[in-house]
Amino acid sequence: MSKKVLIHSIVFAPDAVSTAYLYNDIAYNLKKNGFEVEVLSTMPHYNKVESDLVKTKFKRKFLGLYYTSDYRGIKVYHVPQKKYNSVLLRGFIMIYWHLLSFFLGLRIKNVDVIISPSPPLTIALVSIALAKLKNARFIYNVQEIYPDFFVNQGKMKSKSVLNMLKKLERFVYKHSDSLITIDQNFRDTLAQRMEDPEKIEIIANFVDTELYHPISNPVINRSIFPENNTLKVMYAGNIGFAQDWEPLIEVAKKTKEMPVTYFVIGDGACRSWLKDEIEKHNLNNISLIDYQARESIPHIINYADLHFIFMNKKLEKDGLPSKVYTIMACKKPLLVISNKNTPLYDLLENTGAAFLIENSSNDVSKELFAVLKEALENREQLKEMGEKGFDLVQQHYTKEKVTEKYYKHIKDLINS
Repeated sequence: MSKKVLIHSIVFAPDAVSTAYLYNDIAYNLKKNGFEVEVLSTMPHYNKVESDLVKTKFKRKFLGLYYTSDYRGIKVYHVPQKKYNSVLLRGFIMIYWHLLSFFLGLRIKNVDVIISPSPPLTIALVSIALAKLKNARFIYNVQEIYPDFFVNQGKMKSKSVLNMLKKLERFVYKHSDSLITIDQNFRDTLAQRMEDPEKIEIIANFVDTELYHPISNPVINRSIFPENNTLKVMYAGNIGFAQDWEPLIEVAKKTKEMPVTYFVIGDGACRSWLKDEIEKHNLNNISLIDYQARESIPHIINYADLHFIFMNKKLEKDGLPSKVYTIMACKKPLLVISNKNTPLYDLLENTGAAFLIENSSNDVSKELFAVLKEALENREQLKEMGEKGFDLVQQHYTKEKVTEKYYKHIKDLINS
């Protein structure tokens, strides 16, 4: 009888976000390698792309209490979830998701391993309870470190709530059979908070190189992405607090009269602020564009000459943007603002695949201007940088190589 893995994640296909893509591929690789796999998730709510939603057949269960779908032969349970502005409503719908996913999880039989990615931290409580009741092993995949992320965002004002979350964090680490995290920086942070740091396994995130690859003549909407000789500088992803958007505004002001165009594609908590700043300063060199369908993203990435990731220095130690792998897989160079001893800086340092500017620099916008001026004068250098990033991905970060590590880790855990 094949072993069963239950993936318990707040996002999964067809939600169009990086963690969903990551776990879509992990789930399929585990199935391909002989595991039985089921997924416990939500209805798409984080980033809904209509073309993806249309392709998915959702089956309504118990008057809409939950839904099911099929992802490449894998059964997925979807609990309704929505985005609300109200903190009270967000709290209520999150409690609803936790409770209903627990009871749905109880109905899934013969589970050997449960794996859950953060965030949220509280998802691990449900997974731990299910694992104990089912005599299964539990793997907690730390994609972002909580409650650090809340604290560094400045959202955590209550000391009593913070202390409670820290106790919850320690409880989760103690009762997890294994922790998977994405780099050495994360491992060092977690090790200080654990009784048994040997439980930590480092497995980097990855990119689907079948989807993301160099494209000589990208097929794109030319009304949004015009064909011209300007230096095209792009960001595609969540427009949130993890990034610092002020350097973009400042460098866009300085380069208004230069043949440089900026494209910001996506949505998130900072989009309205960014839109207001663009309008206030009449920055016609910045195009703010809605999320695009996933299949069009490789073409869009290949359209740009340079991709930027400007990390918020308060949050840069708490996560690693997975888009860095997709960009390098398309042979495109990066322009990064981040400090040393952070996951993103450590990944790219000494690779030759990125322009790296430290967040602590006295004049970040001046350094950005110098980089863009250099890029305009030497387009060939950008191609060479893209080649180096592409080689790095092929060596270490392909979907096949990394999902194989997940498979081996889960197999070893079951047999231990």
